[in-house]
Amino acid sequence: MTVSFSFARVPPIHCGMGTLKEVTDWLRSRHAQSVLLLTGQSSLEAMGQLEVVKRLIDEAGTKHAHVICASEPSTELVDHITQQWFGQGVDAVIGIGGGSVIDFGKAIAAMLPHGNSVLDHVEGVGRGQVHSGITLPFLAIPTTSGTGGEVSKNAVLSHVGPDGYKKSLRHDNFVPSAVILDGALLTGAAADVTAACGMDAFTQLLEPFLSPTASPLSDAIVWSGLQHLVPNLRLACGEGAANSQVRLSMAYGALCSGIGLANAGLGLVHGLAGPIGGWFPIPHGVICGTLMAAVQQQNWSALKQRDPQHPAVERMARVGRLMPGGSHLSENAAAVDYLTDSLLDWVDELRIPRLGDFGVTAADLDRIVDAASNRNNPIALTLSEIKTLLETRL
Repeated sequence: MTVSFSFARVPPIHCGMGTLKEVTDWLRSRHAQSVLLLTGQSSLEAMGQLEVVKRLIDEAGTKHAHVICASEPSTELVDHITQQWFGQGVDAVIGIGGGSVIDFGKAIAAMLPHGNSVLDHVEGVGRGQVHSGITLPFLAIPTTSGTGGEVSKNAVLSHVGPDGYKKSLRHDNFVPSAVILDGALLTGAAADVTAACGMDAFTQLLEPFLSPTASPLSDAIVWSGLQHLVPNLRLACGEGAANSQVRLSMAYGALCSGIGLANAGLGLVHGLAGPIGGWFPIPHGVICGTLMAAVQQQNWSALKQRDPQHPAVERMARVGRLMPGGSHLSENAAAVDYLTDSLLDWVDELRIPRLGDFGVTAADLDRIVDAASNRNNPIALTLSEIKTLLETRL
């Protein structure tokens, strides 16, 4: 069989317990004299890990400044930090936190060598200037298991409001220089954050697996991610929250999801998450979590009616059999039913909020549907079908 595909670059990955110590060697290998340390608001400090990180930086003989990213990064925040530190001798960036911090770090590393506004380069809403690709070395250290941004080439930036957007700063060179996944850093996320991030990661595994642009290599990585994430997601939100191995399995699944989306694309859940996240103050993981079951139900309904032999049906069935309690299901239709039912149960059990909890109303749906992308969904849903599934999550 002839197989044709391209595959995006993946950074060096240090995964396991105690891998945080690699910070020192990474800084030494880069001969870094001054580094910006980017973190979230307070969780790293509450876990007692912030001082550990600072000590590892000190051991490399590197000076550091600490910058906080308290929410999803905006273009305004990126410009502010760029202007503050441009020309100040920063020669590396470390981002330790959730997906927002990782995206923030990629953007800061990309803009500090230049000093201009990030809006010169942001896709769709910027000024259309091509970024040179010159970027500072960036070390990504996730503390949540969701976006997989630690292995992707884009930094998602947002501006929330009636004219809001959620768009990417993108270049092949923005893939982080290295990634550290240390189980000791992953147990601090609260249950609601873990649930939203976990559902985001699951979405980013399932959508590439169902994508028409999937390849045998992306399939292998995504399937490995699903095998680790599916049995651990609910555990990580409950009795296994303090179990570093459970959390490390979740982080591995999220990392695989980032590789999957970079190489096989994403479907309708993310096609809706862009406009919704730009117009309403809803965390990205919550949007994915609240829509995942509804989108897959609608996909399954459309496939049954219009293309019951579509290859995506067998793939959905495989995931259905992977869900806890589904391994005995021999018929594809029963396994897909089980998948969609299980996802609905997850949404309820994990208490994923509805869109209406953040101010989305029926009057907003036509605008959302018109702006949504159906790209890489296993079947092209009609505008009416998309609106119907949104109505179920108001």
